[in-house]
Amino acid sequence: MKKQNPILKLLFGIIILVVAVLYMYPIIMIIFNSLKVETAISTNTVFELPRSDTFNGLNNFISAITRQGFLQSFFYSAFITVTSLIAILVCCSMCAYFITRIRSKVSSLLYYLFVFSMVVPFQMVMFTLSQTADMLNLNTPYNIFIIYLGFGAGLAVFMFAGFMKSVPVEVEEAAMIDGCNPLQTFFLIVFPILKPTIVSVGILEAMWLWNDYLLPTLVLDIKKYRTIPMLIQYFRGSYGKVEMGPMMASIVLTVLPIIVIYVFAQKYIIKGMTSGAVKG
Repeated sequence: MKKQNPILKLLFGIIILVVAVLYMYPIIMIIFNSLKVETAISTNTVFELPRSDTFNGLNNFISAITRQGFLQSFFYSAFITVTSLIAILVCCSMCAYFITRIRSKVSSLLYYLFVFSMVVPFQMVMFTLSQTADMLNLNTPYNIFIIYLGFGAGLAVFMFAGFMKSVPVEVEEAAMIDGCNPLQTFFLIVFPILKPTIVSVGILEAMWLWNDYLLPTLVLDIKKYRTIPMLIQYFRGSYGKVEMGPMMASIVLTVLPIIVIYVFAQKYIIKGMTSGAVKG
């Protein structure tokens, strides 16, 4: 292989650095403004670093947590994310197991329907979805996971099926010879083998579930239930005024958990997405 030109390598590194800074700039600005007083955010000093006269410490974070029902909204978002994630991982892995092990026209059609669902725009079904959710009483944080299961199944089944094809059937046959029924074979033998894909699918779906704004806004009763993204949209202070400081702090508190999880688990995402493509 030819030796890389050091000038081109340096130029490429500078371009990547500039792109990274542009992507990180909005997040950095939100963090800086979450530490400022209200007047500093609403004036021309919004793009400046906090100074001694504009620094507000953690007051914005305390205000965001103690007011506007932040903790209740945090609970709703966490509950929806956890329940929906469990339903997606369990149901979609079982569905992918059926599709890859039962070779028939029905299973093939089912697989292509899941793949097709990934390319259908949400805007095409959102109004019908809202009416259907009201008819079936799926408009609370405690049963909205059924709707999320339907929308998250496309990607999950696609990734699980891709990995499942690389799992040798002989392992399952040995388990059945030892007396395991199909459910025992799946949960005791196959499910642990799916760990790389489970982790990658779980992280990708959790990021979507936690940050989703449109679907809960369409389905849930805004006056009764507000997830974290919905709370930020309707963040109001006294006399209906939007308080930018606490709003910026609430945004930081919202994105921080999912960023931390993604940073520490990104290697599992890559591993899980490529594991099914390099085997068999």
